[in-house]
Amino acid sequence: MSTSEEQFTGLVLLSGVDSPGITSALFETLAPFEVSVLDIEQVVIRDRLILTLLISLSPAHAKAIEEDLDACAAKLGVDIATAFENQEKESIAAKTGLSHIVAMSSTLKPAAISLIAQEISLAGGNIERIHRTASYPVTAIEFIVSGSSTSELRKRLAAISAEAQIDIAVSPGGLMRWAVKMVVMDVDSTLIQQEVIELLGARAGVEAEVAAITESAMRGEMDFEASLRARVALLAGLPASVIDDVRAQIVLTPGAKTLVKTLQKLGHHIAVVSGGFTSVIEPILKDLGIEHYRANELEVADGKLTGKLTGPIIDRAAKAMALRDFAREHGVGLEQTIAIGDGANDLDMIEAAGLGIAFNAKPAVKAAADSSITAPFLDSVLYLLGISREDIEAAGATERK
Repeated sequence: MSTSEEQFTGLVLLSGVDSPGITSALFETLAPFEVSVLDIEQVVIRDRLILTLLISLSPAHAKAIEEDLDACAAKLGVDIATAFENQEKESIAAKTGLSHIVAMSSTLKPAAISLIAQEISLAGGNIERIHRTASYPVTAIEFIVSGSSTSELRKRLAAISAEAQIDIAVSPGGLMRWAVKMVVMDVDSTLIQQEVIELLGARAGVEAEVAAITESAMRGEMDFEASLRARVALLAGLPASVIDDVRAQIVLTPGAKTLVKTLQKLGHHIAVVSGGFTSVIEPILKDLGIEHYRANELEVADGKLTGKLTGPIIDRAAKAMALRDFAREHGVGLEQTIAIGDGANDLDMIEAAGLGIAFNAKPAVKAAADSSITAPFLDSVLYLLGISREDIEAAGATERK
């Protein structure tokens, strides 16, 4: 055949009950013809196989290929549909500027997917592929989209996240999606389930007073440093041994170990910045293998807490500075940093990061973040990064009871 001869593009769609040998038989049928494979996609859902194939072929072979594929379908007990056209179709592999949209929910509803698809269309985007990346403990679906900017998609989809009660993250495609990341996490109500200052306040019998100061700060009546110093002052006189007692009460957020171990296995860097206290959280972080962390320092004298702090205060500005410092130390650009937090104290680092994630956060934090997670599982962050549940299981990083 002359290389200048007109070529057809053929779309082959195979569907049916999956069984060994179907894919092999399909391509064995096509092998005698002068055919080139342009694109291919295969998926099995509950024992149902769907295989789509895009080929380039000579028009002279079209009828014979259709006949042989019909015979193949009858032999295999599947359906094979074909559509041959006198034009080249661009395959997804040739497209650039793709965006990845991950949608997560514990109960994924058709209405939510409809809203996402509608906003993609209004943004001028086209869905190239949809596939599941997780089914436990949440369902996560990834859309690969062409024809629209990541920023436009992110803006539009953020508006429907609350309406659809679904967590959505949008990230650019390309090689940099898989670049080494610096992931920086808050501690209280993020890495762990408790608020350490409240646990300490309970030990001192001043839990109500601590809570009142916290509420005052949340209303904007006190800044973080003033509220922290006021709360710590209420702890004066507590024996230093209470630090060990409080640490024993701390419970990691579900999925925390899986998140940390998976990121470590993939070569990413993990750091923690906390408005809490180094002496409480340091042993926990060491057990997790987290080497980079910054937190506040409780002053101890004569075996008791003095009610004062030493060293610099880790407030919202200090958290953002820590993110930049840790990224610089490892040569990671800010666009490849990820910040995870839940409170106003995390706002600066969430805004500074390449991807800011609000984890079960206050409304103001959700509004400032690029993505929000409402599921109580910290390892859901992995799905937003395009890491599938199957990959996590294969890495052997899942938590065991």
